Amino acid sequence: MDVITTHVNADFDCVGSMVAAKRLYPDAALVFSGSQEKGVREFFQKQPPDQLNFLRLKDLDFTTVTRLIVVDCQHSSRISRFGELAKGGAVELVVYDHHPSSSGDLSPTGGEIRPCGSTTTILTAHLRAQGIRLTPYEATLMMLGIHEDTGNLTFPNTTAEDYQAASWLLEQGANLNEVADSIGKELTVEQVSLLNDLLLSLKTTSLKGVDVSVAHASVDRYVGDIAGLAHMIRDMENLQALFLVVSMADRVFVIARSRVPEVRVGEILKDLGGGGHATAASATIRGLTLIQVLQQLDAVLKKKVDPRRSARDIMSSPVKTLPPGCTIAEAQERLVRYNVSAMPVVDDGKVAGIISRKIVEKALYHDLGQVPISDYMHSEFYSATPDTPISDLQTSMVGGDARLIPVLTGEELVGVVTRTDLLRYSLSGDDIYDLARDASLVKSREVEGLMKRYLSPRSVQVLRDLGRVGDSLEVEVYAVGGFVRDLLLGSQNMDVDVTVDGDGILFAESFASRFGCRVKSHQKFHTAVIVFPDGFKVDVASTRLEYYVSPGALPTVEHSSLKTDLYRRDFTVNTLAIKLNDEEFGHLVDYFGAYRDLQAKVIRVLHNLSFVEDPTRVFRAIRFEQRLGFKIAKHTEDLIKNAVKMDFLEKLGGRRLLAELVQILREKEPLRGIQRMASLGLFRFIHPSLELTEPLEALLEEVRYVVSWYQLLYLERPFEQWAVYFLALCDPLSDEEFTASCLRLAVNEHQREKLATARRQGHELVAALEKRFLEQGRVENADIYFFLRALPVEELLYLMAKSGNPEVKKWISLYFTKLQLVKTQIDGGDLKKLGGRPGPRFREVLDAVLHARLNGTVGTKGEELVMARDLLQEV
Repeated sequence: MDVITTHVNADFDCVGSMVAAKRLYPDAALVFSGSQEKGVREFFQKQPPDQLNFLRLKDLDFTTVTRLIVVDCQHSSRISRFGELAKGGAVELVVYDHHPSSSGDLSPTGGEIRPCGSTTTILTAHLRAQGIRLTPYEATLMMLGIHEDTGNLTFPNTTAEDYQAASWLLEQGANLNEVADSIGKELTVEQVSLLNDLLLSLKTTSLKGVDVSVAHASVDRYVGDIAGLAHMIRDMENLQALFLVVSMADRVFVIARSRVPEVRVGEILKDLGGGGHATAASATIRGLTLIQVLQQLDAVLKKKVDPRRSARDIMSSPVKTLPPGCTIAEAQERLVRYNVSAMPVVDDGKVAGIISRKIVEKALYHDLGQVPISDYMHSEFYSATPDTPISDLQTSMVGGDARLIPVLTGEELVGVVTRTDLLRYSLSGDDIYDLARDASLVKSREVEGLMKRYLSPRSVQVLRDLGRVGDSLEVEVYAVGGFVRDLLLGSQNMDVDVTVDGDGILFAESFASRFGCRVKSHQKFHTAVIVFPDGFKVDVASTRLEYYVSPGALPTVEHSSLKTDLYRRDFTVNTLAIKLNDEEFGHLVDYFGAYRDLQAKVIRVLHNLSFVEDPTRVFRAIRFEQRLGFKIAKHTEDLIKNAVKMDFLEKLGGRRLLAELVQILREKEPLRGIQRMASLGLFRFIHPSLELTEPLEALLEEVRYVVSWYQLLYLERPFEQWAVYFLALCDPLSDEEFTASCLRLAVNEHQREKLATARRQGHELVAALEKRFLEQGRVENADIYFFLRALPVEELLYLMAKSGNPEVKKWISLYFTKLQLVKTQIDGGDLKKLGGRPGPRFREVLDAVLHARLNGTVGTKGEELVMARDLLQEV
């Protein structure tokens, strides 16, 4: 007897597949292995399946089954009593399934297993090939199966074959009204988008023998019914245990579903502040970033999903021991020789105590080298058996400060568990989450293509040379930071930063000696700069971690791994790395979802204390947001507002604050950055009374216009754009307040005096020009020139923007475009030939001649010489 079945809690794809299989195996009996989902039951209440002749499980004589056809499942545990039959080998087993062939424990001899949107699609292809016709009822059930598992043909796992199958079923009379009514509530646009993101990030990891799947996504507004999406993904991918981690606005939601007893999701999510049942649970977390929640989940899963591991699985054996009569000095030599921090002391075959390197070093400090270790060993200690759970070992190690735990069978020492053993166990295996999933989609050849497109051939060669030097030193070399970010965004950035998983200074020196470069090294920060003969530079750093003694303080630096090095950075978009070593040249490394945030155009911090540890990141967030055209993520913006409220920026040194402000004011569109600063309440850190009023915003807009106009003139006279905006920004301040602001920002004395003087003189000189205009009805070119020439370009542009008098704007424009370019044709040498004696009088004469030339009363060199001679004779 042939039997067609499917997994318990059958959905529409199960039913559609069974109906299709029945047409391929017409003599087979249709038997559900268990219950059906609610939607299927409701459909059968409206459309009874009488014509399909389903056989009840309790009415089946299992001894008569000779062939078992299983659809939409490869797990013996999910087909109830049929599982034993399928694995027993007594019947022929045929399986049709669209899940990966490695996803279950059934070993079929026939059928078809391959990826596509639904199992119904696979069977439909066989029906079409054999020219089998369907009834409208059968076609409708099969259409329901395809639509359910492909999200109405919108899920990322949907294939062209699913569309073809649906088209054929429609020709067979499938009723789309029934499909629309039975599938249930349609997904919203936001849910479909979120579902796509979750499926793209989905990663399944074998954790202590159990498959655990984690998917994650970030959205800035609330999307409902994540639990429904969890059910969809679990069923679509046939998963044992699934955790969805979704960041929405200021919260992170975790939804978990499990089909296996080893993963009790209610107990797991309890550690994250949530709860639920063993098979279904959830948690809502505030105050943490997506990355932090994923890291916590990773740690909890590694701790909780551990049904079988004990001391015997991780202990070290055989064990090096010491006799109780060994001296302190001898113990030190043994501990150093074997590079361990503690050893058991064994007396007559029994563990008598434990001696640690810490105790030995203190005893040596007190000149006790010849004293036996039995005098100072720890005679009270925690011991374990081979069956002691690892969780108990962890408690003793952490809570009891044990460095080593003897493992005993009776009184016999069979092994020890050290902190290293426990750490190695805790860190074994891959991370459960995979924020780098999107980056893995970017192939090395694509990165190489971007390099060739946006970098010069020489720059690409330098990157390859850096990797080859790393190969020769057997260290990994990565391009990191803004260079990688901008390369992926398709913009050129020649500030190359390189990180070496080793000694960065040694690497830089090796590279420099090979390619004839110079090196500037900074031992304190483990960094160096490679300077090429033509001035091109590459910044090199060792992979390192940084920690902050107090908010706003400069970091303390220590060597670390690449992942830790990237985690210390400011925002996810700056955590990308490209490997430069020859074999993996162009491989993109992304531990923290940076590539996804680049695609989503989001600025996001890595952890919640980011702005506390380094408040300058507040300004950098604004700068990157405006420069890249991105948006600061809501949770990150909330953290900025909290840092402002807690006055962490007050702890910043003025020089660091000024440096960040200057960077914003140097951007292509500084006004947007200024507006963002105002919206986040940052003006008070420049001066308490400063506000972005409508008049000030209008002035800054005028500055933007004036600066753009001046840049288009392409004059040789350079200027500092930031200073123009800074003068305008501080325009509402009094002279005393302006000076106070400069002091707060640690503007150096020379620059401070220059800005203050120009600010004061500029107003006075423009007022004098306006007065002359009122008195005489006109202002001569020479007056404009000699009034304005003492002012720096920055002050002139500020005054041009500030003045509401169109005549003033015209005068300054005339000065820039024409008058400042006017020069006399004679010089001091000509005055000497006329018999003049060098001195202050020369300057007076030349200015007088220039005055005449500006006003048009002299035009040729001869006329200038005549005028100069007359002036010299007047003395």
